[in-house]
Amino acid sequence: MEQTVEQKLKALYELQTIHTKIDRIRQVRGELPMEVADLEDDVAGLETRIQKIKAELDDVEDEIVTRKNLIKEAQANIKKYETQLNEVKNNREYDAISKEIEIQGLDIQVSEKKIREYGFEITSKTQIYEKALADLDARKSDLDAKKEELGTITAETEKEETELVAQSEKATGNIEERLLTAYNRLRQNAKNGLAVVTIQRDSCSGCFNQIPPQRQSDIRQRKKIIVCEHCGRILVDEQMALEAEEA
Repeated sequence: MEQTVEQKLKALYELQTIHTKIDRIRQVRGELPMEVADLEDDVAGLETRIQKIKAELDDVEDEIVTRKNLIKEAQANIKKYETQLNEVKNNREYDAISKEIEIQGLDIQVSEKKIREYGFEITSKTQIYEKALADLDARKSDLDAKKEELGTITAETEKEETELVAQSEKATGNIEERLLTAYNRLRQNAKNGLAVVTIQRDSCSGCFNQIPPQRQSDIRQRKKIIVCEHCGRILVDEQMALEAEEA
């Protein structure tokens, strides 16, 4: 059976009333879900950064071990070459072995220089690592607090919100697709989520612009769907709002 305009308006206003209640519940949560998500991203980012710095520190430590081993090898080679010097038979062999000792000495100097550089790098990276750890602890603490706050609010409102969502789905079934599409578009475009509003003090309660007397009269007759000339919201009379509250 085809709905009357009045029935369509009542169905739209009922849906708006339910959605407004849902919006208020979600407003109580405010920015908490986003804050929790941002903190979770921060924690994940810091954990990744800490792992990266730790891996870099491990690599530098490995380089130091490698350089120390090279120094030991070079020192062993020098001892071996110094022993050989005592056994040389001509100047050419003496010069060749002396050159090898010099090369090994230079290798030791290079490795020692590298070890000093690695030491400075470890000091610098360790400071960054410790700061990242402190930042991580702080972020985790903030995250736990925000999660607890969000959990408390959600626990208090979850049942009511679930019931209202079920009501909104049921109410949606009473509205023809064309009107529902228009309603959803209006809700998306409105900052306060109001697509259907009442007349209050001769004005649209959505944008507060004045509504001419004749237009108010047309709205009260409920013969056609009338929108605000200024904001495009669907308008219903005050009596309909009272009827909906009493229902």
